[in-house]
Amino acid sequence: MADPKGFLTTPRETPTRRPVDVRIQDWREVYEPQSFEHLQKQAGRCMDCGIPFCHSGCPLGNLIPEWNDLIWRGDTHEAINRLHATNNFPEFTGRLCPAPCETACVVAINQDAVTIKQVELRTIEEAFATGEVKPLIPDRLTGKTIAVIGSGPAGLAAAQQLTRAGHTVAVYERADKIGGLLRYGIPEFKMEKHILDRRLEQMEKEGTRFRPGVDVGGELTGSALRKKYDAIVLAVGATNWRELPVPGRDLTGVYQAMEFLPWGNRQALGEVKTPDINVEGKHVVILGGGDTGADCLGTSIRQGAASVTQLEIMPRPSDERPTTAPWPMYPMIFRVSSAHEESDNRIFSVSTQEFLGDELGNVRAIRIVETEYVNGRFEPIAGSEKEIPADFVFLAMGFTGPEQSPLLTQLEVQIDDRGNIVRDKNFAANDDGVFVAGDAGRGQSLIVWAIAEGRSAASAVDRYLTGDTQLPYPIEPTTRQLMV
Repeated sequence: MADPKGFLTTPRETPTRRPVDVRIQDWREVYEPQSFEHLQKQAGRCMDCGIPFCHSGCPLGNLIPEWNDLIWRGDTHEAINRLHATNNFPEFTGRLCPAPCETACVVAINQDAVTIKQVELRTIEEAFATGEVKPLIPDRLTGKTIAVIGSGPAGLAAAQQLTRAGHTVAVYERADKIGGLLRYGIPEFKMEKHILDRRLEQMEKEGTRFRPGVDVGGELTGSALRKKYDAIVLAVGATNWRELPVPGRDLTGVYQAMEFLPWGNRQALGEVKTPDINVEGKHVVILGGGDTGADCLGTSIRQGAASVTQLEIMPRPSDERPTTAPWPMYPMIFRVSSAHEESDNRIFSVSTQEFLGDELGNVRAIRIVETEYVNGRFEPIAGSEKEIPADFVFLAMGFTGPEQSPLLTQLEVQIDDRGNIVRDKNFAANDDGVFVAGDAGRGQSLIVWAIAEGRSAASAVDRYLTGDTQLPYPIEPTTRQLMV
């Protein structure tokens, strides 16, 4: 156990965010540095529970009480070893995961939870700063070759595990740089891209080969993949975005969030001076109240939007944990992201009726109506219609599964009624030697689930190729995702 009285004597404190008027002038991450001594006090709040429910809250099964105790004692070397034992990329999850482990923390029953996410993040940052993160090069090569399609967190996790097992792994990515949504979907102010690049450098030194800018299914067919590689891991994500078929959807200025966010990242990284989608001086409306909507909000603010309004069809969540999600479940409560600190103009319980355009075919406004939930449906409230000025509208309403690309047809994989690729309990698709990891099989989910699935799929692939494996197998697909 860390500090036996820590949870009683030390209040929860998270790192300070940079002042709003300062941070919106740049694209850097929003948090100020935290001293290691302050971090140790926060780690000391962990009670090392007899039954650590934080384990069940974390899909990776992170050994949270162990590395909390080690950080409190100042043993950063062993702390990073325990953290890396279950998580390939704690620097990603420490920034981007919504921390279901914290809502499952036993301290959170009647107090503020341990700052698990921040301890995780600072542990890995201390390790990078002191040179503790080194390439883990396999002692021998198996002679087996594997293609990983997609370079998001699931694909990268699978690739690193399989490379360390001695296989020759090539990661294919259709974008011009490796990283998937970590590269061009996550804004720079949430995770600066040098954080991604330093991990990719480690993976390259370990032997993983990266192939960006390749159209798999086009210039490189599924048949060619099957001839060249002993196994294929599909980690293509769930990038098939949800549409909104209302009048005016075809007006200029109405875009999907993932058509907008990559331009913000390219602008932040200096890859373009003036992005193709630039909201400077414009009125912006965002449809969707989740993380992607908040990413659009923060990006619009940094581009210099005149105003930003965020719409959500659901009612405003409560400030306290609802009775329908008792501890240790992850509750739907009202949350304020760093972007909402910068400008919070959220409107709840509204539905979009129409996009209104000008004579040139550009969007000029959006017509909305207030709604109420009746008999399982959102019903409009008569007389509550109104218009909101909009030069740009971004649809951030989630995703419905992987794109139905030529590659999936070429590999003859099955698709379920939710649009996801079907796999069995070993993450294997119906085509022999093809495996599925992450959102492509699970549906849109969290980064921590993607990494856990990548690790599990790697274990299954290793067993398929060699007959046995020493790689961990943290999770299995849920029942509804299994092949019949």
